[in-house]
Amino acid sequence: MNTRPSPSPVSRREVIRSLVGSSLLLPGLVSNLLAETDVADPLAPKASHFPAKAKRVLFIFSNGGVSHMDTFDFKPKLFVADGKTMGVGGGLSNQQRRLLRPGWEFKPGGKCGALVSDLFPHLRDCMDDICLIKSMKSDDNEHYQATLGIHTGSFFFSRPSIGSWISYGLGTMNQNLPSFVAISAGSPYAGTQIFNNDFLPAYHQGVRVVPGKEPIANLDRRTRQSSVQELELGLAGALNQRHLQARGHDSELAARIRTFETAFHMQTEARDVFDLTKESDETLALYGMKRGQTDGFGWPCLIGRRLVERGVRFVELVDGSSSHNWDQHGDMAEHAKHAKNLDQPVAGLLKDLKQRGMLDDTLVVWTTEFGRTPGVDGEKGRGHHSACYSSWLAGAGVKAGTSYGSTDDIGAAVAENRVHVHDFHATILHLLGMDHETLTFRHGGRDYRLTDVHGNVIEALLA
Repeated sequence: MNTRPSPSPVSRREVIRSLVGSSLLLPGLVSNLLAETDVADPLAPKASHFPAKAKRVLFIFSNGGVSHMDTFDFKPKLFVADGKTMGVGGGLSNQQRRLLRPGWEFKPGGKCGALVSDLFPHLRDCMDDICLIKSMKSDDNEHYQATLGIHTGSFFFSRPSIGSWISYGLGTMNQNLPSFVAISAGSPYAGTQIFNNDFLPAYHQGVRVVPGKEPIANLDRRTRQSSVQELELGLAGALNQRHLQARGHDSELAARIRTFETAFHMQTEARDVFDLTKESDETLALYGMKRGQTDGFGWPCLIGRRLVERGVRFVELVDGSSSHNWDQHGDMAEHAKHAKNLDQPVAGLLKDLKQRGMLDDTLVVWTTEFGRTPGVDGEKGRGHHSACYSSWLAGAGVKAGTSYGSTDDIGAAVAENRVHVHDFHATILHLLGMDHETLTFRHGGRDYRLTDVHGNVIEALLA
């Protein structure tokens, strides 16, 4: 039974009077109001369904459709068949296409000997820490739908992002920072939906960070005493909580209240996250960065490490935008500049996490929305291909130094051990200690989940 004495009512006149000159009455008024509105923090850490291997996720998304047979899926017969015409199938209605050989040579990487193309020489050296999936399968050949699918599990309707689901399921480990952050220089296919909460409570939406001098707008504290600002926000928060209690649980209002609280603490903590002056020259070089540099993919990767290091549960790093990405219909040679932007920073991230002991409980995911056709599209490019593509996992709980699944001789279709997007999501949730069938949210009269009514955990990917 709660035996706490009831707080005295606070009149509007007392509140206004207390604000004049930062009255000494203010702390007491705030305390009374907070005592009256004892509401649990919706982002407090939550227990997983079962013991987890991973505590946090770094999700790297390469926008536009990375060619699997030019990167991680070696197809020697495709080199030989260059220029020949044949039906390539795999969701292309067995169209007759002129085959196009891969544009880069493949070499073994690490002790495991995984074959990786010359597009990714730095990542090739990290293959002993990577579990490569060669048999991914999507359901749509269009960028918007496939990008939506790999992020939300839904290809045609708006649904919560995987980051929002994980925030909902596990909360955050740092109350001074958001639970879900998306670092994106431009707008990717499907836009902000890839880090949207949709019908989940609004405080599970991803906070977007834009590389540059002002990663989060209006972050700097205004010129006044922080203690006064804290008291004012405390009073506003308490009044808002009272308003919330009187009207039932309104997720938008609850999110606005939580946003005010997080924004205040971020004025100190987030500024520290984005301050790279304390990073050594050796660390910056690991990511391929020069001191003061914010362009390129090194900055998102290093900031991503600093965010998860401080307890952020899910960080997405978006590689490319809807106007500048891996969608090479005209000339596959353009893959080289995108690979150069990605290769060393991501390899540096893996090495940095490992040397800090963080790879043991951090799950690193790399994926794209679909692969590309073995047949030519245009003069020297490749078309969209959802029938098969490559992704990989690294870190907490995955079977490192292995490859799973395979495609046919020319990379047109999955030959064995298909991993659908739903299976991919189910496995990620499993590594975080969550049952994808149990993690549900009631909306519109039914229980929704990230994997809808599909998905299986791929046990072969687990250590």
